[in-house]
Amino acid sequence: TDDDMFSNVFCENSKKLINVHLFALAAKYYSLPNLGVCTPLEDILEALRGGSQETTGIKTDEFMNNKKSHEVQVMSKLVDRIANYCGIKQVIDIGSGKGYLSSFLSMQYNLKVYGIDSSNSNTNGAHERNRKLKKHWRAYQSRGRANLKSQRLEKANDRPVESEIKSKTISEKPLNNDNILQNQDQVTIQNLVPSCGFTDTATSETSKQTEVDLVAQTQSDESQLSEEFLAILNVLPADAVEVFSSSQCNCGELCEEEKAQRKMTSLKAKASKSSESNLYFPLTSCITAETELSDIITDLEDCVMVGLHTCGDLAANTLRIFTAKPEIKAVCSVGCCYHLLSEQFENQEDCPEEVWGFPMCQYLKDKAWCCGRNARMSACLALERVAVGQILPTESLFYRAVLQVIIEEIYGVTKSDRHVGKTFSRSSSFIDYVRKSLKKLELDDSKLPDSCIMDYYEKYKDRMNELEAFNMLKVVLAPCIEVLILLDRLCYLKEQDSIAWSGLVKLFDPVKSPRCYAVIALKKQSCF
Repeated sequence: TDDDMFSNVFCENSKKLINVHLFALAAKYYSLPNLGVCTPLEDILEALRGGSQETTGIKTDEFMNNKKSHEVQVMSKLVDRIANYCGIKQVIDIGSGKGYLSSFLSMQYNLKVYGIDSSNSNTNGAHERNRKLKKHWRAYQSRGRANLKSQRLEKANDRPVESEIKSKTISEKPLNNDNILQNQDQVTIQNLVPSCGFTDTATSETSKQTEVDLVAQTQSDESQLSEEFLAILNVLPADAVEVFSSSQCNCGELCEEEKAQRKMTSLKAKASKSSESNLYFPLTSCITAETELSDIITDLEDCVMVGLHTCGDLAANTLRIFTAKPEIKAVCSVGCCYHLLSEQFENQEDCPEEVWGFPMCQYLKDKAWCCGRNARMSACLALERVAVGQILPTESLFYRAVLQVIIEEIYGVTKSDRHVGKTFSRSSSFIDYVRKSLKKLELDDSKLPDSCIMDYYEKYKDRMNELEAFNMLKVVLAPCIEVLILLDRLCYLKEQDSIAWSGLVKLFDPVKSPRCYAVIALKKQSCF
Protein backbone atom coordinates (compact mmCIF):
# COMPACT_ATOMS: atom_id res chain seq x y z
CA THR A 1 0.00 0.00 0.00
CA ASP A 2 0.96 3.68 -0.18
CA ASP A 3 1.40 3.78 3.61
CA ASP A 4 3.87 0.89 3.48
CA MET A 5 5.73 2.46 0.57
CA PHE A 6 6.52 5.62 2.53
CA SER A 7 6.52 4.22 6.07
CA ASN A 8 10.25 4.84 6.54
CA VAL A 9 10.22 8.58 5.83
CA PHE A 10 9.87 9.46 9.53
CA CYS A 11 11.12 7.74 12.66
CA GLU A 12 8.26 5.82 14.24
CA ASN A 13 9.16 6.91 17.76
CA SER A 14 10.58 10.44 17.46
CA LYS A 15 8.57 11.33 14.29
CA LYS A 16 11.70 13.03 12.93
CA LEU A 17 12.54 13.00 9.25
CA ILE A 18 15.09 10.26 8.58
CA ASN A 19 14.91 9.72 4.81
CA VAL A 20 14.98 12.93 2.77
CA HIS A 21 15.03 11.12 -0.58
CA LEU A 22 11.93 9.10 0.26
CA PHE A 23 10.29 12.27 1.59
CA ALA A 24 10.79 13.97 -1.79
CA LEU A 25 9.42 10.94 -3.64
CA ALA A 26 6.35 10.83 -1.40
CA ALA A 27 5.71 14.54 -1.97
CA LYS A 28 5.93 14.05 -5.73
CA TYR A 29 3.68 11.01 -5.58
CA TYR A 30 0.90 12.99 -3.90
CA SER A 31 1.15 16.08 -6.12
CA LEU A 32 -1.62 16.91 -8.60
CA PRO A 33 0.26 15.92 -11.79
CA ASN A 34 0.72 12.39 -10.41
CA LEU A 35 -2.72 11.84 -8.91
CA GLY A 36 -4.47 11.85 -12.28
CA VAL A 37 -7.41 13.96 -11.10
CA CYS A 38 -6.89 16.94 -13.43
CA THR A 39 -8.65 17.44 -16.75
CA PRO A 40 -6.22 18.54 -19.50
CA LEU A 41 -6.91 22.08 -20.70
CA GLU A 42 -6.91 20.94 -24.34
CA ASP A 43 -9.63 18.38 -23.59
CA ILE A 44 -12.00 20.83 -21.94
CA LEU A 45 -11.44 23.46 -24.65
CA GLU A 46 -12.31 20.88 -27.29
CA ALA A 47 -15.36 19.66 -25.37
CA LEU A 48 -16.65 23.22 -25.03
CA ARG A 49 -15.87 24.24 -28.59
CA GLY A 50 -19.28 23.56 -30.15
CA GLY A 51 -19.75 25.73 -33.21
CA SER A 52 -17.80 28.71 -31.91
CA GLN A 53 -15.28 30.39 -34.16
CA GLU A 54 -11.77 31.33 -33.10
CA THR A 55 -11.36 35.08 -32.67
CA THR A 56 -8.40 37.06 -33.89
CA GLY A 57 -5.71 37.38 -31.24
CA ILE A 58 -4.96 40.66 -29.49
CA LYS A 59 -1.41 41.10 -28.24
CA THR A 60 -1.81 41.46 -24.48
CA ASP A 61 1.93 41.86 -23.95
CA GLU A 62 1.57 45.45 -25.16
CA PHE A 63 -0.63 46.22 -22.14
CA MET A 64 0.50 43.78 -19.42
CA ASN A 65 3.64 42.21 -18.06
CA ASN A 66 4.61 38.72 -19.20
CA LYS A 67 3.01 36.89 -16.24
CA LYS A 68 -0.30 38.74 -16.41
CA SER A 69 -0.41 38.51 -20.20
CA HIS A 70 0.02 34.73 -20.03
CA GLU A 71 -2.71 34.35 -17.39
CA VAL A 72 -5.22 36.59 -19.14
CA GLN A 73 -4.72 35.07 -22.59
CA VAL A 74 -5.22 31.49 -21.36
CA MET A 75 -8.04 32.08 -18.90
CA SER A 76 -10.05 34.40 -21.13
CA LYS A 77 -10.08 31.83 -23.93
CA LEU A 78 -11.47 29.22 -21.56
CA VAL A 79 -14.06 31.60 -20.09
CA ASP A 80 -15.24 32.52 -23.59
CA ARG A 81 -15.66 28.84 -24.45
CA ILE A 82 -17.67 28.29 -21.27
CA ALA A 83 -19.87 31.33 -21.98
CA ASN A 84 -20.52 30.19 -25.56
CA TYR A 85 -21.28 26.66 -24.41
CA CYS A 86 -23.82 27.97 -21.88
CA GLY A 87 -25.23 30.49 -24.38
CA ILE A 88 -24.66 33.51 -22.15
CA LYS A 89 -22.93 36.87 -22.56
CA GLN A 90 -22.55 38.19 -19.00
CA VAL A 91 -19.46 37.55 -16.85
CA ILE A 92 -18.86 38.48 -13.22
CA ASP A 93 -15.17 38.80 -12.31
CA ILE A 94 -14.73 38.46 -8.55
CA GLY A 95 -11.66 40.18 -7.08
CA SER A 96 -11.07 41.86 -10.44
CA GLY A 97 -8.28 44.16 -9.21
CA LYS A 98 -7.29 46.62 -11.91
CA GLY A 99 -9.42 44.83 -14.47
CA TYR A 100 -6.85 43.02 -16.60
CA LEU A 101 -9.00 39.93 -17.17
CA SER A 102 -12.28 41.85 -17.26
CA SER A 103 -11.24 44.36 -19.89
CA PHE A 104 -9.70 41.65 -22.07
CA LEU A 105 -12.82 39.48 -21.90
CA SER A 106 -14.77 42.48 -23.15
CA MET A 107 -12.35 43.59 -25.83
CA GLN A 108 -11.38 40.22 -27.22
CA TYR A 109 -14.56 38.22 -26.74
CA ASN A 110 -17.36 40.80 -26.79
CA LEU A 111 -18.63 39.82 -23.34
CA LYS A 112 -20.40 42.09 -20.87
CA VAL A 113 -18.26 41.97 -17.74
CA TYR A 114 -18.82 43.24 -14.21
CA GLY A 115 -15.55 43.42 -12.29
CA ILE A 116 -16.08 43.49 -8.53
CA ASP A 117 -13.26 44.34 -6.13
CA SER A 118 -13.31 45.30 -2.48
CA SER A 119 -10.57 47.89 -2.95
CA ASN A 120 -11.80 51.28 -4.09
CA SER A 121 -8.26 52.14 -5.23
CA ASN A 122 -8.27 49.05 -7.47
CA THR A 123 -11.61 50.04 -8.98
CA ASN A 124 -10.37 53.57 -9.60
CA GLY A 125 -7.21 52.07 -11.06
CA ALA A 126 -9.33 49.97 -13.41
CA HIS A 127 -11.13 53.09 -14.66
CA GLU A 128 -7.81 54.86 -15.22
CA ARG A 129 -6.36 51.82 -16.96
CA ASN A 130 -9.36 51.71 -19.30
CA ARG A 131 -8.76 55.34 -20.20
CA LYS A 132 -5.16 54.57 -21.11
CA LEU A 133 -6.15 51.42 -22.96
CA LYS A 134 -8.26 53.38 -25.40
CA LYS A 135 -5.27 55.52 -26.28
CA HIS A 136 -3.26 52.38 -26.90
CA TRP A 137 -6.01 50.98 -29.08
CA ARG A 138 -5.88 54.01 -31.32
CA ALA A 139 -2.18 53.46 -31.94
CA TYR A 140 -2.83 49.74 -32.34
CA GLN A 141 -5.44 50.45 -35.03
CA SER A 142 -3.14 52.91 -36.83
CA ARG A 143 -0.31 50.39 -36.96
CA GLY A 144 -2.70 47.72 -38.21
CA ARG A 145 -3.91 49.95 -41.03
CA ALA A 146 -0.34 50.94 -41.97
CA ASN A 147 0.78 47.32 -42.04
CA LEU A 148 -2.25 46.39 -44.11
CA LYS A 149 -1.47 49.01 -46.79
CA SER A 150 2.24 48.23 -46.83
CA GLN A 151 1.86 44.47 -47.13
CA ARG A 152 -0.86 44.69 -49.78
CA LEU A 153 1.25 47.08 -51.87
CA GLU A 154 4.18 44.66 -51.72
CA LYS A 155 1.95 41.75 -52.71
CA ALA A 156 0.26 43.69 -55.48
CA ASN A 157 3.60 44.80 -56.96
CA ASP A 158 4.69 41.17 -57.14
CA ARG A 159 1.38 39.96 -58.59
CA PRO A 160 1.76 41.00 -62.32
CA VAL A 161 4.86 38.83 -62.74
CA GLU A 162 3.15 35.83 -61.10
CA SER A 163 0.06 36.44 -63.22
CA GLU A 164 2.06 36.52 -66.45
CA ILE A 165 3.70 33.22 -65.65
CA LYS A 166 0.39 31.62 -64.74
CA SER A 167 -1.28 32.95 -67.89
CA LYS A 168 1.40 31.45 -70.11
CA THR A 169 1.03 28.04 -68.53
CA ILE A 170 -2.72 28.08 -69.10
CA SER A 171 -2.63 29.14 -72.74
CA GLU A 172 -0.12 30.32 -75.30
CA LYS A 173 -2.78 32.57 -76.85
CA PRO A 174 -2.85 36.28 -75.95
CA LEU A 175 -5.42 37.04 -73.27
CA ASN A 176 -7.54 40.15 -73.20
CA ASN A 177 -7.96 42.30 -70.10
CA ASP A 178 -11.11 40.50 -69.00
CA ASN A 179 -9.33 37.14 -69.19
CA ILE A 180 -6.47 38.45 -67.09
CA LEU A 181 -8.77 39.83 -64.40
CA GLN A 182 -10.86 36.66 -64.36
CA ASN A 183 -7.74 34.55 -64.06
CA GLN A 184 -6.31 36.62 -61.27
CA ASP A 185 -9.57 36.70 -59.38
CA GLN A 186 -8.89 33.06 -58.59
CA VAL A 187 -5.61 33.88 -56.85
CA THR A 188 -6.25 34.27 -53.12
CA ILE A 189 -3.86 36.09 -50.82
CA GLN A 190 -4.21 34.81 -47.30
CA ASN A 191 -2.90 36.10 -44.01
CA LEU A 192 -1.82 39.49 -45.27
CA VAL A 193 -2.23 40.73 -41.71
CA PRO A 194 -2.27 37.71 -39.40
CA SER A 195 -3.23 39.84 -36.39
CA CYS A 196 -6.38 41.02 -38.16
CA GLY A 197 -7.31 37.81 -39.96
CA PHE A 198 -8.18 39.34 -43.36
CA THR A 199 -8.40 37.30 -46.59
CA ASP A 200 -8.48 39.22 -49.87
CA THR A 201 -8.22 38.82 -53.65
CA ALA A 202 -5.60 40.55 -55.78
CA THR A 203 -6.82 41.93 -59.14
CA SER A 204 -4.38 43.88 -61.29
CA GLU A 205 -3.32 44.16 -64.90
CA THR A 206 -0.98 47.14 -64.97
CA SER A 207 0.57 49.29 -62.28
CA LYS A 208 -2.20 51.84 -62.83
CA GLN A 209 -4.91 49.22 -62.45
CA THR A 210 -3.11 47.93 -59.37
CA GLU A 211 -3.25 51.35 -57.71
CA VAL A 212 -6.95 51.73 -58.49
CA ASP A 213 -7.79 48.32 -57.12
CA LEU A 214 -5.53 48.86 -54.13
CA VAL A 215 -7.36 52.05 -53.14
CA ALA A 216 -10.73 50.33 -53.47
CA GLN A 217 -9.59 47.27 -51.53
CA THR A 218 -7.97 49.36 -48.80
CA GLN A 219 -11.20 51.32 -48.35
CA SER A 220 -13.10 48.07 -48.00
CA ASP A 221 -10.60 46.72 -45.48
CA GLU A 222 -10.58 49.99 -43.55
CA SER A 223 -14.35 49.73 -43.31
CA GLN A 224 -14.02 46.25 -41.83
CA LEU A 225 -11.14 47.32 -39.60
CA SER A 226 -13.12 50.36 -38.41
CA GLU A 227 -16.11 48.20 -37.52
CA GLU A 228 -13.92 45.82 -35.53
CA PHE A 229 -12.22 48.73 -33.83
CA LEU A 230 -15.55 50.31 -32.97
CA ALA A 231 -16.50 47.09 -31.24
CA ILE A 232 -13.28 47.34 -29.24
CA LEU A 233 -14.00 50.94 -28.25
CA ASN A 234 -17.49 49.99 -27.14
CA VAL A 235 -16.29 47.56 -24.51
CA LEU A 236 -14.96 50.28 -22.23
CA PRO A 237 -17.00 52.91 -20.33
CA ALA A 238 -18.06 55.70 -22.65
CA ASP A 239 -16.67 58.37 -20.34
CA ALA A 240 -13.18 56.84 -20.28
CA VAL A 241 -11.90 58.76 -23.29
CA GLU A 242 -13.28 60.40 -26.42
CA VAL A 243 -13.88 58.24 -29.47
CA PHE A 244 -11.61 58.64 -32.48
CA SER A 245 -13.18 61.19 -34.87
CA SER A 246 -12.48 62.49 -38.36
CA SER A 247 -11.72 65.99 -37.04
CA GLN A 248 -8.38 64.71 -35.77
CA CYS A 249 -7.22 63.93 -39.33
CA ASN A 250 -6.01 66.09 -42.15
CA CYS A 251 -9.08 65.49 -44.30
CA GLY A 252 -7.73 67.62 -47.15
CA GLU A 253 -5.46 64.74 -48.06
CA LEU A 254 -8.28 62.17 -48.13
CA CYS A 255 -10.33 61.14 -51.13
CA GLU A 256 -14.08 61.77 -51.01
CA GLU A 257 -14.90 58.11 -50.39
CA GLU A 258 -12.53 58.01 -47.42
CA LYS A 259 -14.01 61.22 -46.03
CA ALA A 260 -17.45 59.67 -46.18
CA GLN A 261 -16.16 56.52 -44.53
CA ARG A 262 -14.54 58.49 -41.70
CA LYS A 263 -17.74 60.44 -41.18
CA MET A 264 -19.77 57.25 -41.00
CA THR A 265 -17.28 55.78 -38.53
CA SER A 266 -17.62 58.83 -36.30
CA LEU A 267 -21.42 58.66 -36.38
CA LYS A 268 -21.38 54.96 -35.53
CA ALA A 269 -19.02 55.60 -32.64
CA LYS A 270 -21.24 58.31 -31.18
CA ALA A 271 -24.31 56.10 -31.52
CA SER A 272 -22.54 53.22 -29.84
CA LYS A 273 -21.88 55.26 -26.70
CA SER A 274 -25.47 54.72 -25.63
CA SER A 275 -25.25 50.96 -26.04
CA GLU A 276 -25.38 49.00 -22.81
CA SER A 277 -23.99 45.76 -24.21
CA ASN A 278 -20.40 44.53 -24.35
CA LEU A 279 -19.09 46.80 -21.63
CA TYR A 280 -16.76 46.39 -18.68
CA PHE A 281 -18.07 47.85 -15.43
CA PRO A 282 -15.61 48.09 -12.49
CA LEU A 283 -17.54 48.00 -9.19
CA THR A 284 -16.42 48.29 -5.58
CA SER A 285 -17.91 45.85 -3.08
CA CYS A 286 -16.74 43.40 -0.45
CA ILE A 287 -17.85 39.91 -1.47
CA THR A 288 -18.78 37.28 1.12
CA ALA A 289 -20.67 34.00 0.95
CA GLU A 290 -23.87 35.92 1.86
CA THR A 291 -23.46 38.62 -0.80
CA GLU A 292 -26.63 39.26 -2.82
CA LEU A 293 -25.34 39.94 -6.31
CA SER A 294 -28.60 41.52 -7.49
CA ASP A 295 -27.99 44.32 -4.97
CA ILE A 296 -24.70 45.11 -6.72
CA ILE A 297 -25.63 44.32 -10.34
CA THR A 298 -29.08 45.64 -11.18
CA ASP A 299 -29.30 43.88 -14.55
CA LEU A 300 -28.04 40.52 -13.30
CA GLU A 301 -28.81 37.75 -15.78
CA ASP A 302 -27.53 34.27 -16.58
CA CYS A 303 -23.77 34.54 -16.26
CA VAL A 304 -20.38 32.95 -15.71
CA MET A 305 -18.52 33.75 -12.49
CA VAL A 306 -14.73 33.95 -12.72
CA GLY A 307 -11.86 34.78 -10.40
CA LEU A 308 -8.21 35.11 -11.32
CA HIS A 309 -6.12 34.65 -8.17
CA THR A 310 -8.88 35.35 -5.71
CA CYS A 311 -7.27 35.82 -2.32
CA GLY A 312 -7.82 33.62 0.73
CA ASP A 313 -11.49 33.01 1.58
CA LEU A 314 -12.66 34.82 -1.55
CA ALA A 315 -11.92 31.73 -3.65
CA ALA A 316 -14.07 29.57 -1.36
CA ASN A 317 -16.84 32.18 -1.26
CA THR A 318 -16.83 32.38 -5.06
CA LEU A 319 -17.74 28.70 -5.20
CA ARG A 320 -20.40 29.10 -2.52
CA ILE A 321 -22.03 31.99 -4.37
CA PHE A 322 -21.94 29.94 -7.56
CA THR A 323 -23.80 27.03 -6.00
CA ALA A 324 -26.31 29.29 -4.25
CA LYS A 325 -27.31 31.65 -7.09
CA PRO A 326 -29.42 30.20 -9.92
CA GLU A 327 -28.30 32.93 -12.33
CA ILE A 328 -24.69 31.72 -12.24
CA LYS A 329 -24.44 28.85 -14.70
CA ALA A 330 -20.70 28.20 -14.55
CA VAL A 331 -17.62 29.10 -12.55
CA CYS A 332 -13.89 29.26 -13.28
CA SER A 333 -11.85 30.13 -10.20
CA VAL A 334 -8.09 30.28 -9.62
CA GLY A 335 -7.28 30.91 -5.97
CA CYS A 336 -4.17 32.17 -4.22
CA CYS A 337 -2.90 33.32 -0.81
CA TYR A 338 -3.69 30.08 0.99
CA HIS A 339 -2.09 31.46 4.14
CA LEU A 340 -5.02 33.90 4.47
CA LEU A 341 -7.66 31.15 4.52
CA SER A 342 -9.75 30.93 7.66
CA GLU A 343 -9.87 27.41 9.15
CA GLN A 344 -12.79 26.05 11.09
CA PHE A 345 -10.74 23.68 13.23
CA GLU A 346 -7.51 25.64 13.57
CA ASN A 347 -8.27 27.07 17.01
CA GLN A 348 -10.72 24.36 18.06
CA GLU A 349 -13.54 26.90 17.98
CA ASP A 350 -17.07 25.56 17.80
CA CYS A 351 -18.83 28.05 15.52
CA PRO A 352 -21.00 25.98 13.15
CA GLU A 353 -22.81 29.06 11.83
CA GLU A 354 -19.54 30.67 10.73
CA VAL A 355 -18.50 30.40 7.09
CA TRP A 356 -14.90 29.21 6.79
CA GLY A 357 -12.44 29.08 3.95
CA PHE A 358 -11.32 25.56 4.86
CA PRO A 359 -12.56 22.91 4.88
CA MET A 360 -15.44 23.27 2.45
CA CYS A 361 -16.45 19.67 1.75
CA GLN A 362 -18.43 17.58 4.19
CA TYR A 363 -15.88 14.77 4.08
CA LEU A 364 -13.12 16.89 5.65
CA LYS A 365 -15.56 18.62 7.98
CA ASP A 366 -16.56 15.25 9.40
CA LYS A 367 -12.88 14.54 10.06
CA ALA A 368 -12.37 17.99 11.61
CA TRP A 369 -9.39 18.41 9.30
CA CYS A 370 -6.94 21.23 9.96
CA CYS A 371 -3.88 22.38 8.02
CA GLY A 372 -2.59 25.20 10.23
CA ARG A 373 -1.03 28.47 9.17
CA ASN A 374 2.49 27.10 8.69
CA ALA A 375 1.26 24.46 6.28
CA ARG A 376 -0.86 26.99 4.40
CA MET A 377 2.14 29.31 4.16
CA SER A 378 4.12 26.43 2.68
CA ALA A 379 1.40 25.82 0.10
CA CYS A 380 2.11 29.28 -1.33
CA LEU A 381 5.73 28.38 -2.22
CA ALA A 382 6.67 27.78 -5.86
CA LEU A 383 8.44 24.45 -6.37
CA GLU A 384 8.61 24.83 -10.17
CA ARG A 385 10.36 28.17 -9.89
CA VAL A 386 12.93 26.79 -7.46
CA ALA A 387 13.42 23.81 -9.78
CA VAL A 388 14.49 26.11 -12.64
CA GLY A 389 17.00 27.97 -10.49
CA GLN A 390 15.08 30.76 -8.77
CA ILE A 391 16.56 30.93 -5.29
CA LEU A 392 14.68 31.26 -2.03
CA PRO A 393 15.01 34.57 -0.16
CA THR A 394 17.13 32.94 2.53
CA GLU A 395 18.53 36.14 4.04
CA SER A 396 15.14 37.78 4.49
CA LEU A 397 13.77 34.57 6.00
CA PHE A 398 16.73 34.47 8.36
CA TYR A 399 16.14 38.10 9.40
CA ARG A 400 12.49 37.29 10.09
CA ALA A 401 13.34 34.17 12.13
CA VAL A 402 15.87 35.98 14.36
CA LEU A 403 13.44 38.90 14.77
CA GLN A 404 10.85 36.49 16.12
CA VAL A 405 13.33 35.19 18.71
CA ILE A 406 14.08 38.77 19.80
CA ILE A 407 10.39 39.62 20.10
CA GLU A 408 9.66 36.54 22.18
CA GLU A 409 12.68 36.77 24.49
CA ILE A 410 12.93 40.55 24.95
CA TYR A 411 9.28 41.58 24.76
CA GLY A 412 7.49 38.37 25.72
CA VAL A 413 5.24 38.58 22.66
CA THR A 414 4.30 35.28 21.01
CA LYS A 415 1.41 36.46 18.83
CA SER A 416 0.48 39.72 17.17
CA ASP A 417 -2.19 40.94 14.78
CA ARG A 418 0.30 43.33 13.20
CA HIS A 419 2.57 42.47 10.30
CA VAL A 420 6.16 43.30 9.44
CA GLY A 421 5.44 43.30 5.73
CA LYS A 422 8.20 44.04 3.22
CA THR A 423 10.51 45.69 5.69
CA PHE A 424 13.53 43.69 4.54
CA SER A 425 13.64 45.32 1.09
CA ARG A 426 13.67 48.77 2.71
CA SER A 427 16.34 48.02 5.30
CA SER A 428 20.05 48.79 5.03
CA SER A 429 21.18 46.29 7.69
CA PHE A 430 19.92 43.78 10.23
CA ILE A 431 19.87 46.48 12.91
CA ASP A 432 17.84 48.75 10.66
CA TYR A 433 15.48 45.87 9.86
CA VAL A 434 14.86 45.06 13.54
CA ARG A 435 14.18 48.68 14.50
CA LYS A 436 11.80 49.31 11.62
CA SER A 437 9.99 46.05 12.36
CA LEU A 438 9.60 46.85 16.04
CA LYS A 439 8.05 50.21 15.17
CA LYS A 440 5.58 48.47 12.86
CA LEU A 441 4.69 46.10 15.68
CA GLU A 442 4.35 49.10 18.03
CA LEU A 443 7.08 47.81 20.34
CA ASP A 444 9.50 50.18 22.08
CA ASP A 445 12.98 49.72 20.61
CA SER A 446 14.66 52.32 22.81
CA LYS A 447 15.57 49.74 25.46
CA LEU A 448 17.25 47.54 22.87
CA PRO A 449 20.84 48.65 22.06
CA ASP A 450 22.49 47.87 18.74
CA SER A 451 24.96 45.56 20.44
CA CYS A 452 22.12 43.40 21.76
CA ILE A 453 20.58 43.14 18.30
CA MET A 454 23.91 42.09 16.79
CA ASP A 455 24.47 39.54 19.54
CA TYR A 456 21.33 37.74 18.37
CA TYR A 457 22.50 37.92 14.77
CA GLU A 458 25.90 36.44 15.61
CA LYS A 459 24.34 33.74 17.73
CA TYR A 460 22.23 32.36 14.91
CA LYS A 461 24.11 33.24 11.71
CA ASP A 462 25.82 29.83 11.58
CA ARG A 463 22.39 28.22 11.36
CA MET A 464 21.45 30.03 8.15
CA ASN A 465 22.24 26.91 6.11
CA GLU A 466 19.96 24.97 8.40
CA LEU A 467 17.17 27.41 7.71
CA GLU A 468 17.73 27.16 3.96
CA ALA A 469 17.54 23.35 4.08
CA PHE A 470 14.36 23.51 6.14
CA ASN A 471 12.73 25.88 3.64
CA MET A 472 13.72 23.63 0.76
CA LEU A 473 11.82 20.80 2.47
CA LYS A 474 8.82 23.13 2.77
CA VAL A 475 9.05 23.88 -0.96
CA VAL A 476 9.06 20.17 -1.79
CA LEU A 477 6.00 19.63 0.39
CA ALA A 478 4.11 22.66 -0.96
CA PRO A 479 2.30 20.87 -3.85
CA CYS A 480 0.89 18.26 -1.44
CA ILE A 481 -0.72 20.90 0.76
CA GLU A 482 -2.07 22.73 -2.27
CA VAL A 483 -3.60 19.43 -3.43
CA LEU A 484 -5.50 19.12 -0.17
CA ILE A 485 -6.97 22.62 -0.46
CA LEU A 486 -7.91 22.24 -4.13
CA LEU A 487 -9.42 18.77 -3.71
CA ASP A 488 -11.46 20.08 -0.80
CA ARG A 489 -12.99 22.67 -3.15
CA LEU A 490 -13.56 20.10 -5.87
CA CYS A 491 -15.22 17.67 -3.44
CA TYR A 492 -17.49 20.50 -2.25
CA LEU A 493 -18.71 20.93 -5.83
CA LYS A 494 -19.11 17.17 -6.27
CA GLU A 495 -21.44 17.17 -3.26
CA GLN A 496 -23.84 19.62 -4.95
CA ASP A 497 -26.83 18.12 -6.79
CA SER A 498 -27.09 21.03 -9.25
CA ILE A 499 -23.62 20.50 -10.76
CA ALA A 500 -23.40 18.70 -14.09
CA TRP A 501 -19.59 18.64 -14.25
CA SER A 502 -16.71 19.90 -12.14
CA GLY A 503 -12.98 19.47 -12.35
CA LEU A 504 -9.47 20.79 -11.82
CA VAL A 505 -7.62 22.17 -14.81
CA LYS A 506 -4.00 23.28 -15.02
CA LEU A 507 -4.33 26.60 -16.82
CA PHE A 508 -0.95 28.27 -16.56
CA ASP A 509 2.75 27.58 -16.85
CA PRO A 510 3.67 27.16 -13.15
CA VAL A 511 7.03 28.89 -13.65
CA LYS A 512 5.28 32.01 -14.93
CA SER A 513 2.31 31.68 -12.57
CA PRO A 514 2.75 29.27 -9.62
CA ARG A 515 -0.94 29.27 -8.65
CA CYS A 516 -1.88 27.65 -11.91
CA TYR A 517 -4.88 25.40 -11.16
CA ALA A 518 -8.48 26.39 -11.86
CA VAL A 519 -11.59 24.93 -10.24
CA ILE A 520 -14.25 24.76 -12.95
CA ALA A 521 -17.89 23.72 -12.79
CA LEU A 522 -21.03 23.84 -14.96
CA LYS A 523 -24.58 23.48 -13.71
CA LYS A 524 -27.07 21.00 -15.08
CA GLN A 525 -29.18 22.09 -18.05
CA SER A 526 -32.29 21.80 -15.89
CA CYS A 527 -30.89 24.67 -13.82
CA PHE A 528 -30.73 26.94 -16.91
